[in-house]
Amino acid sequence: MPLDVAALRSAFPSLGSGIAHFDGPGGTQTPLVVGEAIARAMTGPTSIRGTSTLGERNSEATVQAFRAAYGDLLGVPARGVVHGRSATQLTYDFSRHLSAGWGPGDEVVVCRLDHDSNVRPWVQAAEAVGATVRWIEFDPATGELDHASAAVAITDRTRVVALTAASNLLGTQPAVRAIADRAHAAGALVWVDAVHFAAHEVVDREALGADFVVCSPYKFYGPHCGVLGADPELLEGLRPAKLLASTDVVPERFEFGTLPYEQLAGATAAVDFLTAIAPGDATTRREAIVASMRACHEHEGGLRARLEARLLAVPGLTLHSRAARRTPTLYVTIAGHRMRELSAHLATRDVLAPSGHFYAIEAWRAMGLDDETTGLRIGLAAYTDDTDVDRLLAGIEEFVAA
Repeated sequence: MPLDVAALRSAFPSLGSGIAHFDGPGGTQTPLVVGEAIARAMTGPTSIRGTSTLGERNSEATVQAFRAAYGDLLGVPARGVVHGRSATQLTYDFSRHLSAGWGPGDEVVVCRLDHDSNVRPWVQAAEAVGATVRWIEFDPATGELDHASAAVAITDRTRVVALTAASNLLGTQPAVRAIADRAHAAGALVWVDAVHFAAHEVVDREALGADFVVCSPYKFYGPHCGVLGADPELLEGLRPAKLLASTDVVPERFEFGTLPYEQLAGATAAVDFLTAIAPGDATTRREAIVASMRACHEHEGGLRARLEARLLAVPGLTLHSRAARRTPTLYVTIAGHRMRELSAHLATRDVLAPSGHFYAIEAWRAMGLDDETTGLRIGLAAYTDDTDVDRLLAGIEEFVAA
């Protein structure tokens, strides 16, 4: 089913502002139904989870609905869904849980392509116990992952390989499964950051070969939080430090304190919204998610192709996003021009395309960029339309010609 972009846009009150948003990789706009779900959870009868009163039952139902929705989204059992304040927080927490069994001689593998939230927690956890950090590199000229460096980095001493499913800076989608298979053959666990990936592709934990996969609902229409998906049996084997009276049941043993029920309700509504974009003749939520993501993917891909063709005609412009498989996220620099000034120029025309490193600090440095020569990131979303793209291109061309 083709994507009805006009109908999709009508679901987002913020798009009435007239701003053309190309900042989706940092967080999408939010549809009305998500805000309404949050309001209902906060203003209806609510309480600590239980079964005695309507408020208790509402909270319990909210938690279970959240786990079921993200189980369907990530391809994991509902019991394998863990809520966190953010993907960063979840990664920090689990780096501590896992590194409790590491020591000198053990190794952890991280990747230069990644957002720092999937680098620094593992580096710091390794340093704290005397473990060694090894790196998977990438080619700064193409944005492609260097699989030869992955083969060298993963050894029989590797305990965890942390890898992105899609770079939030360049859009590169590495061959995660090939690296995961190598890691598993060495006896290592695989932690996959799908924060950017989940906004544009169908997440399937098993197909990725991930032991753990994390996403952030605010990257696909939801509230600010993080979600982890894993096999419940794997979670059963981890013993986090916890309060004496708190439950030891999986996945609750990893969720410290009372859950934010209104946030869970909004996150569930985001999955339901995504599910309904273009479900076709799907008979299950998972099938509807796949169909909707396929429609979004085709729309975003068409816009990306048109955008790239025009951008490559801009004098002095370098498109750093060149991997064969990538999301509709472009990172560009223009010789003789500062991208912060271009971003400010676009903002005066109600076109939002920010500049910076966006926490992908290792990739940014590997490309030889710094605060003076940083790039402009252009992120397409399902609600981006041709008019938005035309306004962006006109603003860039005007800036370069001035």
